[in-house]
Amino acid sequence: MYYPIYRGRRLRRTEVLRSLVRETTLSVSDFIYPMFVVEGKNIKKEIKSMPGVFQLSLENFVKEAKEVKKLGIPAILIFGIPKKKDEIGSQAYDPKGIVQQAIRAVKKACPDLLVITDVCLCEFTSHGHCGIIKDGYVLNDETLDLLAAMALTHAAAGADIVAPSDMMDGRVIAIRETLDEEGFYNIPIMSYAAKYASAYYGPFRDVAESAPKFGDRRSYQMDPANSDEAIREVGLDIEEGADIVMVKPALSYLDIIAKVRGEYDLPLAAYNVSGEYSMIKAAAKLGYIDGERVMMETLLSMKRAGADIIITYFAKDAAKVLNR
Repeated sequence: MYYPIYRGRRLRRTEVLRSLVRETTLSVSDFIYPMFVVEGKNIKKEIKSMPGVFQLSLENFVKEAKEVKKLGIPAILIFGIPKKKDEIGSQAYDPKGIVQQAIRAVKKACPDLLVITDVCLCEFTSHGHCGIIKDGYVLNDETLDLLAAMALTHAAAGADIVAPSDMMDGRVIAIRETLDEEGFYNIPIMSYAAKYASAYYGPFRDVAESAPKFGDRRSYQMDPANSDEAIREVGLDIEEGADIVMVKPALSYLDIIAKVRGEYDLPLAAYNVSGEYSMIKAAAKLGYIDGERVMMETLLSMKRAGADIIITYFAKDAAKVLNR
């Protein structure tokens, strides 16, 4: 077909027509909202580089979780910041740790809210890396036992899904075997399967207090130049037992989301990371863009690329738009 027989504008003339033929839609049920819990009381500390994102003590964390649930957002992703850190991140797998406390508190207050937990040591180690360090190098196999122990304490506390983000080789099978051995065979694993060593994580490290004290994470997170490697990484995690796979970051890696979608039919998550969030917030504050429209267009692009699930700090703002 060609003009004048075909006129594409015929189906763009009114909002009703546009809505009728729309190929991709966003829903509040697509979102997971990341939240940050800290030890202490009466803490609600906004992060300068991430307007609208807070470090929350337990009582405020529960209040925020209730607000999330009220907006219709189905799930939260918990990150924890302990008071004390050490070289092996021992607070990460302490059954009485801050994340474990938060899981129990949220499941008591909002039983139907899906609680997902980040499984990584970086927020709990004194050096800020995602595993055990020896001679300046992150040891892979020695770290797996600690990650598995961390995931087990999360499951025991009531987590619905565990989400390893460390990028150690073999961590999915290590966690799966540990959970199964302890009777938690029904707990899904959402793997950060293709997680890139990205500069877009900067604001996250402000709120999570997880910046490395030396070096960087390029020896274990993926090279941003690689796409075929992402397919291998995702495939390996699926073979090891991942139930949901993830691409992180999302906005600069839409091609990776699309490529993974074309290769695998497992549920696919995209993490709309802190730098992506902060840039839109900053540009909107300066009046350079229409923040609300850019937010929705950005989230839509991730869904259009093939993501089933979007982890985003915009979840509450976007939910309010979608609920109008």
